[in-house]
Amino acid sequence: MPNTSSAKKALRQTIKHAARNKTVKHVMTVATKTVRKSAAAGAADAARKELIAAQKLIAKAAQKNVIKKNTASRRISRLSKLIAKIK
Repeated sequence: MPNTSSAKKALRQTIKHAARNKTVKHVMTVATKTVRKSAAAGAADAARKELIAAQKLIAKAAQKNVIKKNTASRRISRLSKLIAKIK
């Protein structure tokens, strides 16, 4: 347990930030999974729409420093490549 008041505040902030980051990551993961499922099913139009939504969520996560910029770029690139194969 933290002893000083600043350490107590830091602990509160850490808990808050961790919870926020967890929800952002979860939403991003679910969006990615829906794109992959649509791609596996061969539904090109649905997959493209879901890709746009997933790209926004991934970019937002990178903007909030939940994931790194290169990680976001790599994930978006791989999803785009997957959708391009559907044609």
